[in-house]
Amino acid sequence: MQLVFASNNKNKIKEIQQLLPESIQILSLADIGCLEEIPETADTIEGNAILKANYVSQKYGYDCFADDTGLEVTALNGAPGVYSARYAGEPSDSNANMDKLLEVLKNETNRQAQFKTVIALNFNGSQQLFTGIAKGSITESRAGLEGFGYDPIFKPENFKETFAEMSSELKNEISHRGKATRELISFLNSLK
Repeated sequence: MQLVFASNNKNKIKEIQQLLPESIQILSLADIGCLEEIPETADTIEGNAILKANYVSQKYGYDCFADDTGLEVTALNGAPGVYSARYAGEPSDSNANMDKLLEVLKNETNRQAQFKTVIALNFNGSQQLFTGIAKGSITESRAGLEGFGYDPIFKPENFKETFAEMSSELKNEISHRGKATRELISFLNSLK
């Protein structure tokens, strides 16, 4: 089975491909000739995932899935949330985003946060949504060199290390994207 993953983010594509069974081959946006930036104008994580999946299905005619992820910080009423990738402004810059978040939280004692991933799957003319959540907290400084995005400052519940200090195997087992992807895989397997 071939499915388009509506992303050109090499880190995300690699992470998702590691989670999927070998029977499912992922095509990136570049693989199908979609080189334009797909607008992410929704005000929710679910909305952006749906926008991206619908864009590929309608414009290119492929069965596909798209994800959107946000970091939701309790003390910031869920911010940066849907704006996580561009929290420090345009263009998207992970280091600037982490710097801004650490600065905003520097006097905050409640550092609870969660990562939320929503995957929208357009398959055989219908749409399904899959959600994964990883609860944890924001550290006071960066640690680790693995992963991407906010991984160096996010410590998942019941762990002493950040996502960026973990092996990709462990991160995939407990992460928001891992959970949402396993729901997706379970659904695809149920179609066989």
